[in-house]
Amino acid sequence: MNIWQPDPDEILLARSPVSFATGAAPRVKGMRWFRNSERIDIQPELAGWPEGPSFTARSVGGSATQKVLRGAAKATGVAVMALLSSAGGNVSGSSVATTDDGSDTPDDPADEVDDFPVLWASPGTIARTLPWQLDPGRIDQKHSCTHLIVTDRRLVVVLLPYYKYDLEYVDDEMIWQCPRADVSSVVPRNFKDGNDFTITFVDGSWCRLNSFRRQKLMRYMAPPREVIPYSSLSSQQKETVSAFTEEVQMPDSVHPTVTLNPTGRLHVEVLLPSRLTSAFGASEESITMDTEGRRVDIDDYLPGDF
Repeated sequence: MNIWQPDPDEILLARSPVSFATGAAPRVKGMRWFRNSERIDIQPELAGWPEGPSFTARSVGGSATQKVLRGAAKATGVAVMALLSSAGGNVSGSSVATTDDGSDTPDDPADEVDDFPVLWASPGTIARTLPWQLDPGRIDQKHSCTHLIVTDRRLVVVLLPYYKYDLEYVDDEMIWQCPRADVSSVVPRNFKDGNDFTITFVDGSWCRLNSFRRQKLMRYMAPPREVIPYSSLSSQQKETVSAFTEEVQMPDSVHPTVTLNPTGRLHVEVLLPSRLTSAFGASEESITMDTEGRRVDIDDYLPGDF
């Protein structure tokens, strides 16, 4: 196995599965496009990309019809659930997934309802260098996956095999990287499932990605959170960090990462190598402590601490 590692003086901050996003609105559901700044399809221009699926947005009438049908189905479902409930039926085992981040209101109708670009890139821009393996329409997702890695210096995309019955097998191939300084902004896109986000680069090009662990990635990208050197911590803060690393059984090869939250509190995080999987990426243990080094109970977290 080959697990990607940062340089000796580079700090690994986050690693999660990622891919280009997929449209959710009726007109573009299941679709995605690669555009230039004139909204022209640039797939034939992307060097080294294998042929992929070609999409045509559905007609407005078709979308409207689908919306009506779904509305009728939803109403029927609600009626059935109400009937079961009134009859004493057990409906607690619903398989419908919910998310606090998802929204039925589009952030940008032009790019989420009428069209769905996941790459917006003029010739020579950074977004055009992104690897084709991020595209669910080109990669064999049953046997391969891509992870986005964030360090204090750069973004890295690795390609690795995916074995459903051996998720701990990780064999990385680095297929893309860019300096973190090239990232201008990162914005969550909450339309529908709440797993999308856009990365805009300093040259104005951007991509729309999907990750069910997007918050872990976005935390460290833009604006980048300040990494606090361990040597600059107070004796009480060091004592709290030391107690925490012993609690999670941090191996000697790993170092805790301390960053400054928008609240002024400190976020302490440990990425445990034993919990790295192809399905979830790097899993972490973390705590928040105040400026005095006191551990903050999660019930007392402020929004900026999450």
